[in-house]
Amino acid sequence: METERSSLFAPAAVVGVCLLVGLVAGGWILGSEIKDIRLADRYVTVKGLVERTVKSDMATWPVSFKEAGNDLPQVFAKSEADKTAVLKFFAGQGIAPGEITVGQIKVTDKLANEYGGNNTGPRYIVEQTVTVQSKDVDKISKAGQKTADLVQAGIVVGGANGQQGGIRYEFTGLNALKPDMITEATRNARASADRFAADSGSQVGSIRSANQGVFSISLAGSGAAPDEGGGGGDADASIMKKVRVVSTVDYYLVR
Repeated sequence: METERSSLFAPAAVVGVCLLVGLVAGGWILGSEIKDIRLADRYVTVKGLVERTVKSDMATWPVSFKEAGNDLPQVFAKSEADKTAVLKFFAGQGIAPGEITVGQIKVTDKLANEYGGNNTGPRYIVEQTVTVQSKDVDKISKAGQKTADLVQAGIVVGGANGQQGGIRYEFTGLNALKPDMITEATRNARASADRFAADSGSQVGSIRSANQGVFSISLAGSGAAPDEGGGGGDADASIMKKVRVVSTVDYYLVR
């Protein structure tokens, strides 16, 4: 009888031990997963800012002038005389012919405009635009300060397409700056994460996510970028500019 009882309890004991081992193992695995989830929730978002002051390397200067009158050939002749004076002015400022582009002539006949409600004044308006594009931004800047010479010659100049005249400066070397600026921005973000981790008694782990940010060009000496509400000024009108990028990085925090 004792032998029979022992043989009956033996399988039950084995099952009990297996169940206990399974519960312990399952609890350990579950605990490990919960720990991983909690660690995954612990991260810090930091930003790395980098700014560079650069000088424009391209200047574009559209000079527009117009004449008006009722005799089209006479108006056209005046416009051609204005163009000759403008080209002579540019030559006197050391601007090479290869840096000058003469645009098409625009002729407006106010009487032919069926949508024109007010046709008083001269019938014909002849407008031309001469555009200078040069990498010598200092030369163009100096020439732009002497447009009074054209006004004294009776030529009223303005911008192209009726817009306000002025020289527009451009920085074309942004792509060459991007790699180093992104590297520095990421390094600055990591430094911020290290400071935060030290203050919170943690350590910085791997990167959870990263956004290199958008490069912006604004007026040198301005505050925040225009897209951040900083009113970066008219960057196109300034030779000196500020290139700015803000990278955002999420780092895991570990204890």
